[in-house]
Amino acid sequence: MRGAVLAATGLLTVGMLGAGNSDPLAGRVAGAPVRCIDIQRNGGPEIIDSQTILYRESGKRVWKTGPVGECASLRPLDTVIVEVYGGQLCRNDRFRTVSVGMSIPSGYCRFRDFTPYDRVK
Repeated sequence: MRGAVLAATGLLTVGMLGAGNSDPLAGRVAGAPVRCIDIQRNGGPEIIDSQTILYRESGKRVWKTGPVGECASLRPLDTVIVEVYGGQLCRNDRFRTVSVGMSIPSGYCRFRDFTPYDRVK
């Protein structure tokens, strides 16, 4: 599910996809981490656990990231609120989460590098 860009504040709100029971990276090989990804080409985010967030690129590539350090508020089924400046999501960009049924967001966390995972041919 994609949210709307809040132009006045520079925020992009994106809903979380339901976390599945199977390994979403099964059958994929990790590539070299990159600093930024193009936000328009990716769906997501999907929170897997307190250290893993996935963005899916048009069904062919999955980008794995997570928080720099501890981010206690990062839990599956939460909504991620990302501050986006330009068309890319980058390492050290800030994000917060909102739990289902709540209206007050968590404190800020920051993204790590983004690692691509592609299907094995």
